[in-house]
Amino acid sequence: MAAVLAAVLGVTLTACSATGGKRAEDARKAAAEAASGRANVTTPRWTVAMVTHSGDGDTFWDIVQKGAREAAAKDNIDFLYAHSDEGQQQAQLVDSYVDKKVDGIIVTLAKPEALKASVARAVAAGIPVVTVNSGSAQSKAFGALTHIGQDETVAGQAVGDELDRRGRKKALCVLHEQGNVGHEQRCAGVKEAFDGDVQNLYVDGTNMPDVQASIEAKLQTDTAIDAVVTLGAPFADAAAQAKRTAGSRAEIDTFDLNAKVAAGLQSGTLGFAVDQQPYLQGYEAVDLLWLYRYNADVLGGGRPVLTGPQIVTQKDAAALAAYTERGTR
Repeated sequence: MAAVLAAVLGVTLTACSATGGKRAEDARKAAAEAASGRANVTTPRWTVAMVTHSGDGDTFWDIVQKGAREAAAKDNIDFLYAHSDEGQQQAQLVDSYVDKKVDGIIVTLAKPEALKASVARAVAAGIPVVTVNSGSAQSKAFGALTHIGQDETVAGQAVGDELDRRGRKKALCVLHEQGNVGHEQRCAGVKEAFDGDVQNLYVDGTNMPDVQASIEAKLQTDTAIDAVVTLGAPFADAAAQAKRTAGSRAEIDTFDLNAKVAAGLQSGTLGFAVDQQPYLQGYEAVDLLWLYRYNADVLGGGRPVLTGPQIVTQKDAAALAAYTERGTR
């Protein structure tokens, strides 16, 4: 009897060990494939296109693309990317992907009216659309599955509240892209929540020396300005330089995060940043389209999937340094 029981237990334990070992091995293989850029799903090779209103050379959009491409690699998706800062050209890019009959489209709606017809055309063709970053107010009405990003008005309000906590009295809100509804909403949100005075300054974001000169001139002529808020990470450095040359004591704060902003926060050159997690926007947009095609899943329940705002200060900067250096924050 003892011999029989031992034999039975041996078979049982071997079977359990084999099952557990197989699961562990499968998990290791999936992790290795994802790390090496190989898909860890067996769904068809779908094609997803992303069209944004800004792109190459902009650190923010580099991070968005990184998230999207890494999700695409995981999900066995062929990822296409194009951008234009002109609304009509952006619409033409969307139309070109509709003509190619891609399996999903991701698009920003910084200039929503210019994209309305193109998004409608994609939806009518049976191509699922996810809007990202800008255009949360128009996304559902245009027929998109969902919107991924931050509520720009809420983000602006968060900045206004933070300025109050820091005892600021007069802020300059620097808009670097005219016609961008999200930028207007950010500055309007700051003005709504901030107890002090807010002035808007429109600059040409394609000309960084002009951006710096415009901010410098404003700081020289109005010494009461004690905070400068830029709407993109690359412009924070220009504002910091303008502050030095103008001899101003204003605090420089910014929307968005990159390695240089993280370093500025650590050194105290910058006061705080508003992180809307661009990597997450790109990654989730691709992943949600894969989920929709694979399992008809939709997140948000008709409302935007929020990735921000998150106020980042000097105490947070060190912890984020590794992420900003690898280009994911």
